[in-house]
This record gives sequence, C-alpha cells and structure tokens, in this order.
Amino acid sequence: MKVVVLGAGVVGVTTAYYLAKAGHEVEVIERQPGAALETSYANAGEISPGYASPWAAPGIPTKALKWLFNAHGPLVIRPQLDPKMYSWMLQMLRNCTPAAYAVNKARMVVIAEYARDCLRALRAETGIAYDERAMGTLQLFRTQKDIDHAADDIKVLKQYGVPFELLDKAGCIAAEPALARAPAAIAGGLRLPNDETGDCQMFTTRLAEMAAALGVNFRYGTDINAIRHEGGRVSGIDTSAGLITGDRYVVSLGSFTPFLLRPLGIEVPIYPVKGYSLTIPVVDPAGAPVSTVLDELYKVAITRLGDRIRIGGMAELSGYQRVLLKARRETLEMSVNDLFPTGGKMTDEFFWTGLRPMTPDSTPIIGPTRYGNLFINSGHGTLGWTMSCGSARLISDIVSGVKPEIEARDFAIARYAA
Repeated sequence: MKVVVLGAGVVGVTTAYYLAKAGHEVEVIERQPGAALETSYANAGEISPGYASPWAAPGIPTKALKWLFNAHGPLVIRPQLDPKMYSWMLQMLRNCTPAAYAVNKARMVVIAEYARDCLRALRAETGIAYDERAMGTLQLFRTQKDIDHAADDIKVLKQYGVPFELLDKAGCIAAEPALARAPAAIAGGLRLPNDETGDCQMFTTRLAEMAAALGVNFRYGTDINAIRHEGGRVSGIDTSAGLITGDRYVVSLGSFTPFLLRPLGIEVPIYPVKGYSLTIPVVDPAGAPVSTVLDELYKVAITRLGDRIRIGGMAELSGYQRVLLKARRETLEMSVNDLFPTGGKMTDEFFWTGLRPMTPDSTPIIGPTRYGNLFINSGHGTLGWTMSCGSARLISDIVSGVKPEIEARDFAIARYAA
C-alpha cells in the first residue's frame, strides 16, 4: 500500500525508511529543500538511552524557579499570548509526581533502549556513517552536593539495568583526558558506557538517500496546507503541489504537528521547547572531548563530532520564534571554556537554534488516531535523535499491521484521554 509521511526530519526519514523496507510505496512531504534542515539540523549529537528521563519530575518546579533567576540557568520562560503554552505547562506540572514520573520513565526507557538496538542493526545492515562514536557519555559534577544528588539517578539506572560507572575526578580524566586542562572544579562524574554520539543531520541526509534508492519519493520544497478527511478517514493532503493521496498517512512534523491535526478535532499536547547549539572546529584534538560530556551545572552537552565540537543545551519556552539570543550563546561558551578551553576555535562558531517538540510527560506520541488511516510519530522532545530508529520501526509495524516487538499502547495519543 502507499503511505504518505509528513515531515523529513530524523523521525520522518527513519519512518519512511522502515516503511519502505517493509515493502510499502512511500512518499514524503517536506517544506524545506532537503532532509533534516530544522530541529534535526544541529542538535547536541547525543544518542543517550541511559539519560532518557522525563523533564517532569518531583522537585523540578522548585528547581525551575531557581533557574529562572539565574542568568545562565538552563531554563528560560518568555511569556506568550498563547493559551496552549500555559495549558501545556499545567499538564507538565501535573506530571511532576513520583507516580507519574515512574510511569513516564518506564515508557521512555523502553523506546530509547529499543531505538539503540534498531540503530545498531541499521548501521550493521547499511554501513551508514555519520561521525558516529560509541564511547559513552560522562555526566560531570562540579561539587560533592551534585554527586550526592546523583544517588536518585543511580537508583533508576539500577532499576532498569542500565550499565554505569560512578567516577572520581581521576576517573573522569581517564575517560576524558582533556579534562585535565579544565579550569573548572571537577568533583566526579557518572558515566554511561553504552551511550553513543553522532551527527543527526548527516545521518538523516544519508538515510534519505538510502530510502530514495528503495523507491521513496521525497517531495521537498512542498508546503502542507491541510489534511482532508471524510467518513472518519483521511482522503488526502492539500499541499502547494496539489492534492497528494495515499492509503495511510503518518504525521511527523515535530512542533508543528498540533497545527495540522487540530482542524481534525485531534488535540496533540506538543509544544516547542527551544534549544541552542554552537558548533566549532577542533584545533587541538588533545584538548577536545572524546565523546560527550554533560555539564551538570549548565545542563549543556559538549560532544565530539569528527573534527568539530558541538555544544548544545538550554530549554526556552518562548513560543515558535527562533531569534538567536546572545545570552544563550554566552552560556554555551562559558561551559565549553570551563571544561575544554583549548579544544576548539570559538571565533569560527556556528550558532543555531531549534524547536524541540515536547509532550508534557516527555514521552513521544507513536500510534493510531481516531481516523482509521492516520497515524502520529512525533513529540520526542530532546530525544528525537536518540529514539528515532525505534519509534520509526514501531510505527512501521503498526501501520503495516504487524505485531510490534515492544508494547505499543503506552505511546498512543489515547493515553491523554485516560
């Protein structure tokens, strides 16, 4: 059958690839002139199943208030004349309970671990290269207090069987030798050896080429205007290139998913959480990170991508505007200069921002809708790169009528009705 996929970010392209591998005729509609040119373009580069945790957690409301009064805090809220913003924030607060956190964490770990396995299988099958490294992630603590607070995270890692190493300063330097030059205080770290890194945009572009070789038709530079429907089913997609029809449809439009589904009476609780990144060239390999270092103080990830360093992070609630703010760049620069002062050349930085599609429970929406031939694969928040292959394989199985390898009901939009 013919499946139409809306969106060519990492989630949309992986979805198209797995659908094509399942034997379907696939058409992808994307407004940009190529794949992965929006949120997937310059993310932090982490593939981190071990850090798949809900943003909505016990204690977060108190921490958030403190962050708001810190010039370099990881959270910024810029009030908008948008009721959806405040509705989303209220739903997120309702998920900041121990019971909700436990449920959401379990769901996220399932899809993130499955996604890593799918990515590894895909890499072995295709030989795809994307400046990938499988050298773990180091969460760096600057104070003993931060190490003490890591006890809760360690308890969760033990619960889900995620391998980890709790390191002292010497252990952190052994894992990331360039930290020996860091002017910042280092008290210790939590290392997850199974995590990986890679250039999401490079991966997505190359996988799109592989998908095209399988027969996937990519309609780049095509605006999506509306979803047409009749009799409880989608009848086509109204686009700038005319009406595009198929047998089944998958919406993977990130933060813009709600706009397209709302006229159909489907309320999707996805709201953009703005993130920033810097990309700088490596000028001193011995002074650069080996893999990814998470700076716990600023909630910033510093990742080695080939001959580049990607510094990414921040969470800003400011609607759909994409203005690049100097203050956010200063925070990113402060973090990398504290930890890797000689590794990269800051004068050649590429400063970028993207809109992460976040749900209030941090769990992506993957599955059917009340329209019989309409499906959603969206809302992955900061973990779109981490979860992409797993969510794509899952939605491909659902669309194909094949029993998925993992439990699928917990990811469907129906969970919000409950």
